[in-house]
Amino acid sequence: MLNKIAVLLVLVPSIIVVMASDPDPINDLCIANSADNSFSCKNSSTTTVEDFTFSGIKFPGNFKNWFFSKGVNSNDFPGLNTLGVSFVRADFDVGGVNVPHFHPRATEVVFVLKGKIYSGFVDTKNKVFAKVLEEGEVMVFPRGLVHFQMNVGDGHATILGSFDSQNPGLVRIPNAVFGSEINEQLLEKAFGLSSKELSRLKKRWCVLFCFECQHNF
Repeated sequence: MLNKIAVLLVLVPSIIVVMASDPDPINDLCIANSADNSFSCKNSSTTTVEDFTFSGIKFPGNFKNWFFSKGVNSNDFPGLNTLGVSFVRADFDVGGVNVPHFHPRATEVVFVLKGKIYSGFVDTKNKVFAKVLEEGEVMVFPRGLVHFQMNVGDGHATILGSFDSQNPGLVRIPNAVFGSEINEQLLEKAFGLSSKELSRLKKRWCVLFCFECQHNF
């Protein structure tokens, strides 16, 4: 009986890790034939170094609305395909905010390249872990937990983030609540709002954050 329990103790964590991660690659590399089919690899003889370099985040994005993010996955950077990683660059104007959001399929590590960022996450007991990060500092956001950033410095700020998934996914809380087709009566009851108050809040959300819907993560 003890031997069976020991085997389970060894196997169960391994099974959980396998289920929670991107699958391991079975080739040295796999440059997808198309963005729509990442499982079909093009002939390795046609692969070049350009498939493994990317220059799309060399410069800041257009953050005229206080914040801009550019996610980079295998659709943009073919060399990432099957490797189980992706990343993002985010630029903040003074006071710019990356609204509360989460990535259902990835843990994220962020590095402050420039500026001062108030950064944190909330666990499942609603405990907030947050502090101001300065240039060169790093923070990790556990998989699936809501997290956020705000530029609290006097100038522009930039962060770089990496994910342990080729496709981390993104759910922005304001977009999910006010930009989806959730029944309005439910939202009114959930937030204690009248119909007019909810309508005003949705309009305000759209003015501030609708532009973010076009960004990857």
